Amino acid sequence: MNLQIKPILTALRRHKSGTILIALQIALTLAIVCNALFIVHQRVERVHRPTGLDETNLITVQNRYVGKPDTFIPLMKTDVATLRNIPGVESAYVTNAFPLRRGGWSTGIQTEPDKTKDSLPSALYFVDEQALATLGVKLLAGRNFNPSEVVTVGPQTTPAPAQVIITKAIADKLFPKGDALGKTLYYAKGKPSTVIGIVAKLTVPWIDFDHMDNVTLMPVRFDSGYQQFLVRTKPGQQDNVFKAIPKALYASNRMRVLPEKTGIRTFETIRAAAYEADRGMAILMTVVCAVLLTITAAGIVGLSSFWVGQRRKQIGVRRALGARRSDILGYFLTENFLIALGGVIVGTMLALGLSQWMLKYFEMPRVSFTYVAVGVLLLLVLGQLAVFAPALRASKVSPVEATRA
Repeated sequence: MNLQIKPILTALRRHKSGTILIALQIALTLAIVCNALFIVHQRVERVHRPTGLDETNLITVQNRYVGKPDTFIPLMKTDVATLRNIPGVESAYVTNAFPLRRGGWSTGIQTEPDKTKDSLPSALYFVDEQALATLGVKLLAGRNFNPSEVVTVGPQTTPAPAQVIITKAIADKLFPKGDALGKTLYYAKGKPSTVIGIVAKLTVPWIDFDHMDNVTLMPVRFDSGYQQFLVRTKPGQQDNVFKAIPKALYASNRMRVLPEKTGIRTFETIRAAAYEADRGMAILMTVVCAVLLTITAAGIVGLSSFWVGQRRKQIGVRRALGARRSDILGYFLTENFLIALGGVIVGTMLALGLSQWMLKYFEMPRVSFTYVAVGVLLLLVLGQLAVFAPALRASKVSPVEATRA
């Protein structure tokens, strides 16, 4: 094989245009495929990112009351009681937001009443004593809320209840010594809130928030005509409860709107809607990679077939002089490997350069060298597979070809 490299290089110099074209095609394919696969991996990770919830058997209800009563609290209490009494329901509560909703409240947390800078951002979830059971989150320390601790706040009020439950992420950031339980936090200036519980994990409503696990649970009823209800069903009862919810709510009070598409949804639907763009991007990048690899393979097959057709007499001469079929097969495989090797060397530099460009202008993470290495291996293997059929045809050329004009 080594003895063939020098004559192969000499032959390639006589076919510069075809050699350069295939090498550049391989280089561009490698640069694009490496970064595209890296993007696909990121998107897939985002789509499957855990929320901290037990997402099975969870239903969300988006409700808007019609009319302007003095307070919506009696309507909310009636609706919560109605939902909890539906056969097959384990627990339910009313809230302003939940993970992946893509809308909600956030504020800064302070450990000192007069501190105005360096506050820690946190999403705020308004809950009651059944929220932990409905969400299926794990309480690491402390206790749950009592019904008597749930307070009412109006639309223009900054919520600052006396008790709060925070996620472990907040506890670790504000109290790295692990002594967050019982500490005082400030969500509104001068109004203290005591940490009575710490949950393992719960994510914010937004999928692009910088502090994904910073969530505070507050025992609050938000006095507004627009509310979200979360319902946990017993195993195997989700479909029955899903169908029963609108009937039960409208029977309780018809002065409401449950949007046709977003009024009642399973959490699987919520997740699918939240990451629809990410799934679309992953599919698009996968298709782009497949198309590029197919075009590159087709280019290698086409050029190799063309060269075999041009060299039939030369191959016949070599066969007449004693070259075996394996020698001819090895020649074309080696020739293609050298072209592909040159292409992947250039492609590696292009891949890293493209990654640096996306880092600078789109703030995307730098592509891992693992993806570049996988891409190099993939292109080299693809090149050898693509050239194998033309090379096999070349190895079958008869020595009699040397005597033909």
